[in-house]
Amino acid sequence: MEFISVRGAREHNLKDISLDIPRNRLTVITGLSGSGKSSLAFDTLYAEGQRRYIESLSTYARQFLEQMEKPDFDSIEGLSPAISIEQKTTGRGIRSTVGTITEVYDYLRLLFSSIGIPHCPKCGEMITQQSVNQIVERILEITPNEPVLILAPIVRERKGEFKKRFKKHFKEGFLRARVDGLLVSLEDPPKLDKRKRHSVDIIVDHLPIQDKFRDRIENGVRHALRMAQGLVAISVIGDSEILFSESMACVDCDVNIPTLEPRSFSFNSRFGACVRCDGTGTELHIDLQRIIEDPKAPLEELTFALADKEFHYLFKECLSALLSNLKVDPVTPFERLPKEVYQALIQGTKEFLQFRYENHVYKSRFEGLNSWLNQKIRKSKSHRRRQYLTSFMIEGDCHVCHGTRLREESRHVRVNDLQISDYCRATLDEGLKAVENIRLSPREQKVAGQIVKEIRDRLRFMIDLGLSYLTLDRRAVSLSGGEAQRIRLATQIGSRLRGVLYVLDEPSIGLHTRDTQNLVRALRDLRNLGNTIVVVEHDDKTIRSADHIVDLGPGAGIQGGYVVAEGPLKKIVETTGSLTASYLNGQREISVPSCRREGSGKTIELLGVRHNNLQDIDVAFPLGVLIGITGVSGSGKSSLVDGVLYRALSRHLYGSLLEAGIHREIRGIEHVDKVIEIDQLPIGRTPRSNPATYTGAFTPIRQLFSMLTESRIRGYKPG
Repeated sequence: MEFISVRGAREHNLKDISLDIPRNRLTVITGLSGSGKSSLAFDTLYAEGQRRYIESLSTYARQFLEQMEKPDFDSIEGLSPAISIEQKTTGRGIRSTVGTITEVYDYLRLLFSSIGIPHCPKCGEMITQQSVNQIVERILEITPNEPVLILAPIVRERKGEFKKRFKKHFKEGFLRARVDGLLVSLEDPPKLDKRKRHSVDIIVDHLPIQDKFRDRIENGVRHALRMAQGLVAISVIGDSEILFSESMACVDCDVNIPTLEPRSFSFNSRFGACVRCDGTGTELHIDLQRIIEDPKAPLEELTFALADKEFHYLFKECLSALLSNLKVDPVTPFERLPKEVYQALIQGTKEFLQFRYENHVYKSRFEGLNSWLNQKIRKSKSHRRRQYLTSFMIEGDCHVCHGTRLREESRHVRVNDLQISDYCRATLDEGLKAVENIRLSPREQKVAGQIVKEIRDRLRFMIDLGLSYLTLDRRAVSLSGGEAQRIRLATQIGSRLRGVLYVLDEPSIGLHTRDTQNLVRALRDLRNLGNTIVVVEHDDKTIRSADHIVDLGPGAGIQGGYVVAEGPLKKIVETTGSLTASYLNGQREISVPSCRREGSGKTIELLGVRHNNLQDIDVAFPLGVLIGITGVSGSGKSSLVDGVLYRALSRHLYGSLLEAGIHREIRGIEHVDKVIEIDQLPIGRTPRSNPATYTGAFTPIRQLFSMLTESRIRGYKPG
């Protein structure tokens, strides 16, 4: 069929309309806000396309999907499976990044696990394979006569019951195993929950470490390596456990690298996530600026905002010991102390410091104020107390992984002499250049050639949509609605689907004119693949670029829901009675004001702003006027207004815990007494909410009705 034929659509305020939307074309649905555009595009076309597709699935599959209600219409023919790309922010998950939601990071994990070259985290040398003799020599270097278990880790954190594995190894003569840390008999193994992850180690041998048992140790290691695909674990009874790999180990530094897998580079898996921050890349750091009331005072005169006597004593004793150790004059003002002192105070020291407590002198390592305050927060049973202590901390990069989210072994695997974090921290255009510079050998081309091509194509799609300034490790929660929608659009283009109905919700919102042109080009590419594109839009350039236009109106709400005009641009601009046509043909326009408002004469100044990509700028905001902040996408608009100005005002006026972006100074705060943020997040989604309750208009209405009711009860007539 050449058209999607809609007959008798009555969803919401649609007035029993009928129209034909051409297939494999770019169609724009426009009109006044509230005229029924979303009711036609999303609540009718998309909802029915999704409903029909879900109904075509089996009963078993349908129970896992949300069943959509049938829209109100007479008939729709020629409908394809539908995908919606809405104008909304992405999920609030702290682990989601640009790389994960576009699946580019998944391909990077495949690339690094297949052709990545591991390097030693300590010496930086390339990791080489480890022979059986080298593994045995390392085992014999463990404390002599210590009893150890030689283990074959056959299952590492995988789901299943593993009945056949237990039975197989029992027949081979092995009697015991360690399942999830517990010793069990293979003759009568435990029944495991197949829905949970388990670790299973077969006990190959149990013996003390002595040179006379060298042959026995070697045989045990060979058996374990054969059973566990190149892995063997040595567990010292009552102490530590060492994992050896036949494939990857640094002989000089005694560092063993497990077999590289895609999950080794996943910060959502314990096999790849940083052990300190658990893969989030951030941790709470103590903020000395919030605690020290007068940073210009020396050690003896310091006063603290944190009301905790133990902290006061600990802080002064540690600072005194550090100053003595670094030979710094104790009368030096706190704000002028060396950076080494701040770092040692927060993160702790490796050297021993001398402390005095109750007339006794002690020598010990200092764990750091971060560790002390985090322990206090964990041990506190009072929610209010935890909130109070947390108010003296800020979120910053994890000091172990430095924000890369990965464990040490994974961070030191390289492709083309770059780590996976280097690809993620580069902007998309820089990342594309780095990927294009990867040179593969004939063997690597067979293994990873298609992976590199997929990464390259997906990066190009996002760059073509004007997202070249983003990085793959950028948090999804920090993306604007327009950026999130364009990322989803790039993902759909990358999927190369054909014969699909795509429904988009005002994708040009927030875009610069340059970026709008890139957006239209991407929509045409998606159309040229053989898809039907339906866009709800107000933007002039997007409307003029459409193959087919549907104008709804003539008014909003109850006055809307009719098809005012339908057809190509030439036909639309000649239509009388259409507000959209009158703006397209120049009969109406938004007039430029002849004079501008002067304002109050007062300003708020931001000095030395260096947040995100802002380059140490000074900005003055005049008060009492309407201010427009513009520029191409990614130029720093949101960083300036939301990341610095709003947060700095909110922190000063309300004591907010939001940390303002890096800036030297803010002036003129005394001129304002309130700040309100209106962002793109949706309002409440509870079924009881409506515009009257959300805006507060319903409260005086209830009060009025209660007064009238009370008047009638007392015998008075209203009015």
